[in-house]
Amino acid sequence: MLETENKNTLYNYRSGVDFALEQDQNDPLAAYRSQFLFPKDKNGEDCIYMTGNSLGLQPKQTRAYVDDVLSDWANLGVEGHFNAKNPWLTYHENLGDIMAKIVGAKPIEVVVMNTLTTNLHFLMASFYKPTKTRYKILIEADAFPSDKYVVESQLRHHGFDDTEGLVLWKPRAHEALANYEDLEAILETQGDEIALILIGAINYYTGQFFDLKRITELGHKHGCIVGFDCAHAAGNVALNLHDSGADFAAWCTYKYLNSGPGSIAGCFVHERHAYNKNLNRFAGWWGHNKETRFGMRDAFDQIPGAAGWQVSNPPILSMAGIKASLEIFNDVGMDKLIEKSKKLTGYLEFLLNQLGEDTIRIITPANPDERGCQLSILVQNTDKTLHDKFTEAGVISDWREPNVIRCAPAPLYNSFQDVYYLVERLKKILNSSP
Repeated sequence: MLETENKNTLYNYRSGVDFALEQDQNDPLAAYRSQFLFPKDKNGEDCIYMTGNSLGLQPKQTRAYVDDVLSDWANLGVEGHFNAKNPWLTYHENLGDIMAKIVGAKPIEVVVMNTLTTNLHFLMASFYKPTKTRYKILIEADAFPSDKYVVESQLRHHGFDDTEGLVLWKPRAHEALANYEDLEAILETQGDEIALILIGAINYYTGQFFDLKRITELGHKHGCIVGFDCAHAAGNVALNLHDSGADFAAWCTYKYLNSGPGSIAGCFVHERHAYNKNLNRFAGWWGHNKETRFGMRDAFDQIPGAAGWQVSNPPILSMAGIKASLEIFNDVGMDKLIEKSKKLTGYLEFLLNQLGEDTIRIITPANPDERGCQLSILVQNTDKTLHDKFTEAGVISDWREPNVIRCAPAPLYNSFQDVYYLVERLKKILNSSP
């Protein structure tokens, strides 16, 4: 508990609503809350929205950007590619530049395209190159289901058994979090059989933020390609993807990046692969040299960097959905967001710990550097009916079986008062339970 004790001393957390009011009054990011739309509770008041880890709130500016595209489509037709307010031909490029800042990468390493699981398959087409002796894929044991389905199907696609070829990095008995010593042991014994390591940068269930550089260096030491699913990390933590040395990464944008349900995704390919034309890929015309793309009859000439993995022209309406949010991120900057996030999440942790471990237990790491803003709260002796009561009380969080509530105070739009009243309502529900 040393990390928690040090943090509580640093921030001087106190019980009572006065602390929350003081923090909100002095919060340099407080004004950004007014730029988002909140669902209403049964009394017509803003809900306490704590599920940006699942779907971020809609920025108020989003509708205007979508309307701009619809208007340009109506008035310009196909000429909107060149003459729209934000020309469609290059719409994705500025988004990619901002996204690169968010994930800690160079612009050449990032592109906004497709959807998350699609991008994982496209990237694995290039980076998963199994042989008869080195073909296994290592993932964390409780990876997000889609990641598991991706690697199992890739194993089958290449003619391997999807059970025998899957290596699981498991937490130890009676522990929730994965241990790096166990990963090292796996690679010492099976490293020469593992072709690819694919880890969720933040585990969706526990909220554990993995050390990407440590994992990458360990994987590369044993000759493995290393990639990350950053769905729960992009816009949440300092990913530093370039410095991590990872070969590739992919993420969705509808969680912390507030782009809208099922919206477009992003991917990263390290610059050391930028000009490698020997990497196999599933190619399409939008990854072709921009100068000759409309020549139509040329052999494929890939764009250097991540943009060379594009296949189709971008979905502009979906991109309009993320434009407003990325502009806010660009205005605030990740350093300020993370600074508030650590303080806000620490405050939630402080209040939850006062409920006592006989009632609830936080399974997310106590060290702020090993998590983002999500806390996974294991509730003793209950089922989903408790979460239903929580929702009825105007708190939007999410439930993961068998007994975990995930709460994520997003620093762009959540307040210290949100956190205070969340815990007060949870306390009331727990005290009223039989």
